[in-house]
Amino acid sequence: MSIKKPKMILIDVDGTLVDSVPDLAYCVDEMMKRMAMPAHGVDKVRNWVGNGVDRLVQRALIGQLDGDPDEALFAKARPIFLELYTDNVSKRSRLYDGVREGLAYLKTQGYPLGCVTNKAEQFTVPLLKDLGVYDDFSLVICGDTLPKKKPDPLPLLHAARHFGVSPEQALMIGDSISDVKAARAAGFQIICMSYGYNHGEDIRKYHPDLVIDSMAEVKGIL
Repeated sequence: MSIKKPKMILIDVDGTLVDSVPDLAYCVDEMMKRMAMPAHGVDKVRNWVGNGVDRLVQRALIGQLDGDPDEALFAKARPIFLELYTDNVSKRSRLYDGVREGLAYLKTQGYPLGCVTNKAEQFTVPLLKDLGVYDDFSLVICGDTLPKKKPDPLPLLHAARHFGVSPEQALMIGDSISDVKAARAAGFQIICMSYGYNHGEDIRKYHPDLVIDSMAEVKGIL
């Protein structure tokens, strides 16, 4: 399916711009150790990422994707994780190959760029700054910026209003079912990265408009 040339582009963070799992997994395992519970390792954490820190902590405590831990246990674990992640937001994380080239191309073409993530602002801004891409975006919408986050369409529609662009003239670049659902609900086109975090499922199953292997590929598409 071809992509219509958009008038603005929104890009997700975790699993799209940044491989943040090494830091998140480190923090999960350190939290588990402090809770006197068994650590999980990188591969499990990779399948749990994508719905914000609270959901990640809940999944770590029960050791699976779905379900909820004991409230008292979560109340004890959450501040431990937040403290750890504040100190480790970008120590092991890196931009995926092709991201710098893709962003540079989009900027030379004059596309208004926004960032839309479910990660809280206190972690998103330092991460983007540490990796040198914060200034590429004229708008950054985090998981706690608005009353609702992806897969709700609100963050995408908010960005469209900010840029003065109609949803059908907008493009989302993401990696997960949450991005696809938000884009479809908002009326955006959606490109997904093949390498991202989608709870272990192939993103093609959710029928984004296009799947690419590197953000550098946007040059041939747009």
